[in-house]
Amino acid sequence: MRSNALSVEEYISQIPEEKQEEFQLLRSVIRDNLPNGFIEEMNCGMIGYVVPHSIYPNGYHCDPKLPLPFMNLAAQKNFIALYHMGIYASPELLKWFTNEFQKYIKLKPDMGKSCIRFKNTKQIPYILIGELTKKIQINEWINMYELNLKR
Repeated sequence: MRSNALSVEEYISQIPEEKQEEFQLLRSVIRDNLPNGFIEEMNCGMIGYVVPHSIYPNGYHCDPKLPLPFMNLAAQKNFIALYHMGIYASPELLKWFTNEFQKYIKLKPDMGKSCIRFKNTKQIPYILIGELTKKIQINEWINMYELNLKR
């Protein structure tokens, strides 16, 4: 859900009760594994994990007023979505993730370019999401972003 919430707490309060437990657990896994420097804030109507302007003053190229996005977490109508920009920027990371995913869930992941959709919230591979979250340190993400931006 793209929300007008001004805070993460307000966003979470708008999530339907039937998705609350899994959403909160997924958020906890991300926060527990998020590398130093990234911060959690509202970003593009979702919960965002971003590189703050204090670390990367240039911000996001599409709108430099916004911090550089890394991950977003959203409760959509029919699924919970995790947007991981590293999966979009790094073919090696995408390959690692899709291979590992099938070790946890015997299905292919339901994915878009950077989006991982969890329609069955009882089948969220929390351990794998924790591993994915900590795979890229903040300086690695900035370098990866800038390299892809130049292409």
